[in-house]
Amino acid sequence: MSETMTLVLNHRQITQKITRMAYEIYERNASEEMLFIAGISGMGKKLADYLAKSLQEISPIQTKVIEIHLDKGDINRDGVQLSESVDLKNHSIIIVDDVLNTGRTLIYALKPFLDASVKKVEIAVLVNRSHKQFPVSPDYTGLELATTLSEHITVNLSNENHTVHLH
Repeated sequence: MSETMTLVLNHRQITQKITRMAYEIYERNASEEMLFIAGISGMGKKLADYLAKSLQEISPIQTKVIEIHLDKGDINRDGVQLSESVDLKNHSIIIVDDVLNTGRTLIYALKPFLDASVKKVEIAVLVNRSHKQFPVSPDYTGLELATTLSEHITVNLSNENHTVHLH
């Protein structure tokens, strides 16, 4: 018996969501000269790249994309590290992930920024499933989606035909 997958967002819809999120980020950060866009390894990093590109197209804000390395399956195994050493003092950070499930990954992703004296940290996700178990709420959301705990969301931003599926 094969698992059924339902298309939730197609390429065009994902592109529209990313553009809208970039405009929202610009509106809330219009006074910033520089924003650090920190994508969580995997699809979060790819989404961060697309958000940064979209921001560059619509605003004068400079962006720097960094990757947050962590193992979502076992966060304690290798800890949480940034892809490069950057001076984050007095800068605004936007942490990006593809899907917000329970908030566990995003709460751990905050760790590298806690001692960096950053100006502010915001969170952007493409899909918010709203199954919060940790006190994390996204500032920017592409899609709110009510799902059961047994359902899964798969985001694919790897190829030229981006998709979000529910299965």
